[in-house]
Amino acid sequence: MTESEFDLLDEIYLMRSYDQLAGSLEWDDGKILATLESLFQKGWIRCYISPTEEVLQEEIDLRESYRKFLYLASKEGLKAHNSNE
Repeated sequence: MTESEFDLLDEIYLMRSYDQLAGSLEWDDGKILATLESLFQKGWIRCYISPTEEVLQEEIDLRESYRKFLYLASKEGLKAHNSNE
C-alpha cells in the first residue's frame, strides 16, 4: 500500500464526499483521482450516489464521475489499512 493510499483510506473510515476529501487532504485533483482509481481497482473502496445508495462496480467510471460520489472504505480496504499501520 502506498502512502497516498493509506492517507486516503484513513479519511474514508466514514463516508466522505469528494469535496471533503479534497479539503482535508489538500491534494491536487490528479493525485486524488489516481489514488481513488488504485483503491477502487483493489476493491478497497465503495462508491455511493447517496448515503444509502451504492453504485454497482460495473457502472462506475471514476474518470467521468469521481466528483459526484461519496466514498467509503470497504471491509477489505479497512483490513489492508489496519495491517499497514
